[in-house]
Amino acid sequence: MIVFPAIDLKSGQVVRLSEGDMDRATVYGDNPAHQAMLFAEAGSQFLHVVDLDGSFAGRAENREAVEAILAEFPGHVQLGGGIRTREAVAGWFDLGVSRVVMGSAALKDPEFVKDMAREFPGGIVVAVDARDGMVATEGWADVSDVAVVDLARRFEDAGVASLLFTDIGRDGLLKGVNIDATVDLARRVDIPVIASGGVKGLDDIHVLALHAHEGIEGVITGRALYEGRLDLAAAIAMGNRA
Repeated sequence: MIVFPAIDLKSGQVVRLSEGDMDRATVYGDNPAHQAMLFAEAGSQFLHVVDLDGSFAGRAENREAVEAILAEFPGHVQLGGGIRTREAVAGWFDLGVSRVVMGSAALKDPEFVKDMAREFPGGIVVAVDARDGMVATEGWADVSDVAVVDLARRFEDAGVASLLFTDIGRDGLLKGVNIDATVDLARRVDIPVIASGGVKGLDDIHVLALHAHEGIEGVITGRALYEGRLDLAAAIAMGNRA
């Protein structure tokens, strides 16, 4: 099971939001590339990066910071945030991004996302962000009337690499991952699922790893790392044993 340390970008800084609220951002640094290097030194071969400003704007807003991360991090970078056109998708792959995360586009234009999955095999991750079981879009600002599992099932035969499932109500709050909802989703679809939202310590990594055989591909963690509640090297070692 892959452990993805997260770098969320807001105005060029490394931040974490609480429940996806841009007005509740905690700043953890002003050098994203250096943070990426620290994660690599801890043994990470995978990195999850989000352009938070881009999620709301619908276009790249932290390009310079992302490019600096790509130049510094030797592993695989998974990037999300406002990537909603073919030009944007192709451009990021050309710059060295390994996988592109698409959220709002998956709900509003699923055929486009399927086209991208066919054009870039293994490169597209569909973000399924949930608030009370319903899909949220536009940087989590809007909640739709589409159930999480219904959206996920639209992409079962589309060739997407993974589903990134985030429980917004737990994100950035260190409440613990919503294990039940995450595992339930993995059991109900044929696409590997990445857990996100609320990781508070090594216990979350351990429990998710126990379900790796049921389709849990990985887990994203941010605030727990930045606040010293989770040791990245230990988490990666535990994930590797799954």
